Amino acid sequence: MTELIDFAGYADCIKLENEHTRVVLGPHCGGRVLEYAWEGENALMLDPEHDGWIRGEGREPLGHLFPSGGRFDIGPEHVIPKHPALWYGRWQGEIVDDGARMVSQESESTGTQLIREFALDANSSRLTCTQIIKNVSDRETRWCHWARTFAQGHGICVVPLTPRLSHLPKQYVMYGPGPVINWLPEEPAVRVQGDTLQVIDAPAYPKLGFDSFAGWFGYLMPNDLLFLKRFPVYPERVYNDIAGFTLCLYYYKDVVCELEPIGPMEVLAPGESAAFTEEWWLAPYPFPGRRDALVVEHLMEVAKGVMEG
Repeated sequence: MTELIDFAGYADCIKLENEHTRVVLGPHCGGRVLEYAWEGENALMLDPEHDGWIRGEGREPLGHLFPSGGRFDIGPEHVIPKHPALWYGRWQGEIVDDGARMVSQESESTGTQLIREFALDANSSRLTCTQIIKNVSDRETRWCHWARTFAQGHGICVVPLTPRLSHLPKQYVMYGPGPVINWLPEEPAVRVQGDTLQVIDAPAYPKLGFDSFAGWFGYLMPNDLLFLKRFPVYPERVYNDIAGFTLCLYYYKDVVCELEPIGPMEVLAPGESAAFTEEWWLAPYPFPGRRDALVVEHLMEVAKGVMEG
């Protein structure tokens, strides 16, 4: 079922819903997913302090965790100019068949317009999220897909690794302290078990980067929900993120974990477009009583069963 509803202080949000899963999209502030819920339990961290915020209505942006919810962006980080029209400007939303589309304003600083298309499977929690980067300038652009989805905090992340394709000695790096990227981190919250990496608690510094080409990962939340993301990977292409990452995680204390698939560099001539699709799933899964007691093999089997089902 697809319809318009009021949600989180916004009118005319787009709701996609089936028997177990509900998705609410908000075009008012950056083209976000406001709710991605299984049996009424929202997997996304949505700060009520941000409810109803619309650019230009007298309220300033509310800190570095703003806007909250299911966020998307373009990169590469630290290189791309600021682009408030895309990040928290007002978008246009519409229901399209059984799905939805949101379209941004044009960003002069990046020469880009973004289109986001969403479709919820009729019989499962599978949500397809496609971001289209369109060059609306008179010059070549070189940006990449960068998801910045806020999931509920203090969870456990499981990342399948591809050691033969990795250029990182420990299969991951840690950002910090300061502007340093530590390529030999000693972090007790991160452990490798075979070809699987686990983040079992908030690390000493919040951001981790990975060059895995497995193309998926899982994030288990204390509310007994497993959040899965699957996305395309291209070992033969250039990834223009700061260190060629395909995935980053950002653990902000116990408040939020930012799930960040990163796409390859899209070289676009004027008028050209490129699309990147993420697939999301939610599944019930009991959170372990002890964080070091997670049975990774079983979780991986469940995750693959959900994605293949």
